[in-house]
Formats: sequence, structure tokens, C-alpha cells
Amino acid sequence: MERVIMLVDCQSFYASVEKSAHPEYRDRPLAVAGDPARRSGIILAACPLAKERGVTTAQRLGEALGQCPELVVIRPRMQTYIEASLKITEIFHRFTDLVEPYSIDEQFLDVTGSLRYFGSPPELARQLQDYILLSTGVWARVGIGPTKVLAKMATDIWAKKLTEGVFTLPTARVEELLWPRPIRQLFGVGSRMARHFERMGLRTIGELAAVPLPELKRRLRLRLGRNSDIQAELYWQTARGLDPSPVALSTHDRQQAVGHQMTLPYDYATPEEINIILLELSEEVCRRCRAKGYMGRVLAVSARGADYDAPTGFSRQSTLLDPTHLTDEVYAAARKLFYAHWDGEPVRQLGMALSGLSPDGEYQLTMFGDRERKRRLAKATDTIKARFGAAALLRASSLTDAAQAREREAKIGGHYK
Repeated sequence: MERVIMLVDCQSFYASVEKSAHPEYRDRPLAVAGDPARRSGIILAACPLAKERGVTTAQRLGEALGQCPELVVIRPRMQTYIEASLKITEIFHRFTDLVEPYSIDEQFLDVTGSLRYFGSPPELARQLQDYILLSTGVWARVGIGPTKVLAKMATDIWAKKLTEGVFTLPTARVEELLWPRPIRQLFGVGSRMARHFERMGLRTIGELAAVPLPELKRRLRLRLGRNSDIQAELYWQTARGLDPSPVALSTHDRQQAVGHQMTLPYDYATPEEINIILLELSEEVCRRCRAKGYMGRVLAVSARGADYDAPTGFSRQSTLLDPTHLTDEVYAAARKLFYAHWDGEPVRQLGMALSGLSPDGEYQLTMFGDRERKRRLAKATDTIKARFGAAALLRASSLTDAAQAREREAKIGGHYK
């Protein structure tokens, strides 16, 4: 029996939540955008009325207001959106226990075993839409297919454009419906990859699917290098609607790395400013590692320049002598790695990650220094921060003008709670 998978996508999620909270804006174009006084002044979500007037996601706020002067702009409330997403997840669990979040506004459902209770897949989809709309004020679109990739493409290519917001893409109609579509509409193909395929003469999904897999691997090796075989097989299978991966809660639980990055409010050009951010990054990454019970053996540091049209910067990693989740050890290694590769140009974004993770229950004692005392101290500060907030305890350097710790404590995902 073929599985029945659904991908439920919430239309203009942030904007829809705000319209539900503000009925007075029901018939007005509305967008959710960051603080226009800072770099984050871009459109995060726009309602359908705003989109009809030319407002687009990721557009600069000033440009959007020029196109639509009557646009209602609301600053994001990330905690509210998270709570709305969790409420939608609870609705899904009334219909199936196989629910897999894909993003804050998209979730996969396997309803194969639920159809006997709730009717056909389109009927069940309409029930989901009604429940979500009544509970949150958000309109959902539903793509249905026998695999996750077909459900996703059913949503993105068709359901989002239909008034009823529901579309089914069965295996039997992949050749008829999917294969004539342009290659850029294949799930997982971005604009750069689409250009590669088009230069190879593959302009539609069907043309890609028709290429024998060994030949596709050969062509991609010529363009992308010899390590592209996995990519080639993934694209080839997706074009044919093949996807054996199940809808499972554990899909995102196997953590490979713990990281954090900051986009800075202005260009940081001096070691004094940069060191403050490296220390705050070290503090945050190590705190997250300890919370998850991990230590990391491989440290990665990345930097990006201020000119996003002509990007500069680097991303490098090094292996530490011993796995750690202690801030001072990671900070010392991060400084060494950063200054070995920094070209002295101003920096607008810094990132850090620990990988090569291992459980923190066993660790190497050192001849010099008291790691056990440092671990106890770190755990004590974590307890205080967990109870009173990450800004409850700060290093003195985080009180300087260049620091970002206090500012980011008021945000989730870079946006205000």
C-alpha cells in the first residue's frame, strides 16, 4: 500500500498570525519586518494583499514602502509565532502521531493509517485547513503524495496557487504533471544549480529524470568535481518522485554540530571589537553544548565582510587536543584560528561551531589546570541563566558598546520575541 504523505504549509505565516491578532488590518496590506533602523530592516513575511502590490519577502523595507505607501509594518514577535506553530502541531497530532516539523510554517504528516477514520486524503486535508484557520486565523495549503518530496512539490508548485489550497501528486501522474515543469521547480534545486543543469541541456524535470544515473553522475563530476555523485543520485531520485525517508519525529534529533552566528550592527574592524564577539560566541556555543550534554572536538570559525554583493571572508576549522565545552578553551582556540586567516578587512558577520560531538560524561583530565572546577562553575552559571535569562550573568566585556549579548537576549532567531 502506498503511503499518504502531506506537506502542510501556512500561507504568509508571520503576517497571517499578525492579521489574526489585529482584525482592524484585515483589508489592508500588511508585512512583518525587522527594525528599519538596523540592518535587519527587510520584509520577513507579506500578506497576499501586500504581495499583490509588489511587496516581496526579503525585500528592503524602504523599497517596499516606496511600492506600497499604505503598507502596515509590524515588528516580528518570534515567541508568538513559535507558540502558533506549536498549536498547529497539536492539531496535527489529533489526526496522526507521525508529524515531522520541516520549518516553523511547514510540517510533514504521514496519514496512511488515519484515512479509515477521517475520509479520503482531500477530505482530511480540508479538515486540517478548517481546524488551523479556526484556531490560529492562518490559511494552510496542503500537498499530498506518496513520498515527502512529491508532497513538498505538490504544495509548492500547485497547492499554493489554487484557491482551495489542496493538490495531490500521485506516482502515476509524475510523468504527466511533474516532468514538463522547469528544472528550477525541482525540490532542492536552487538558482545556481538550475543554471548548471540548463548549461547541461537539462531544462525540465523530465529531461533530468530521463538521463541514466551513471551518465548524470559523469556530467556533474565534470561541473562540480568528483564528490558530486551523492548530489547526482539525490536529484535523479527526486525527479522521479523517489524518496524512501519516513515521516519521523527523530529526523532532526541526530545533532552533528552546535553553532551560533551573529550579524553585527556595523563593520567591526579592530581586534578589540572582534574579540568581544568571539568570546560571546564561545560562551553561547559552549552553553548550548552543555545543555545538550555534548563536548566538541572540531572547532569551526567563519567571518564575512560587509559587502554582500562581493562577499569576502573565510570559514576554517581545526581539531582541538581534547573534546571540550568550556568557554575559555574554545575562545583561546577560536582566537588563534580567526587571526591565522583574517585579512584585516572589516567584518559584518561572525560564526562559530563545535562538531565531532561526544557525550560529556567522560572527559580527559589534564595535568595542569582544574577542568573539573571549571566544569562545575560552568554548570552553576548555566543554572542561573536557565532560570533568569542568558543576560542574568554577563562578562564585563559584554557591557561594552561592541557587545551583542544583552541585545540578543531579547531576541529569538535574530528577531525580537
